[in-house]
Amino acid sequence: MTYSLIQLAPGAYDLLLNGQVMGSVVRAGHRSTNTTWTAELLEDLPRTKRPAPFEEIEHDFATREEVCAWLGNPPVQSTFGRSSTAL
Repeated sequence: MTYSLIQLAPGAYDLLLNGQVMGSVVRAGHRSTNTTWTAELLEDLPRTKRPAPFEEIEHDFATREEVCAWLGNPPVQSTFGRSSTAL
């Protein structure tokens, strides 16, 4: 399975699995203190149908780097600040 992250805004990412959006990675708290990063599935799938490494619907981490390592270091693409319409 191949994950990738697409940045939507600072601290907010779509989580893709084989090119399909299946979850999100978001930051809660301030950047310097009390920050929690959460990787979350969009669907409440039964345990046997959850993609690895998801054992729960949500998993919390202290840093984005920890999330990325847990997901197998997926590529990160940013769309933040780009217009969705061509000028």
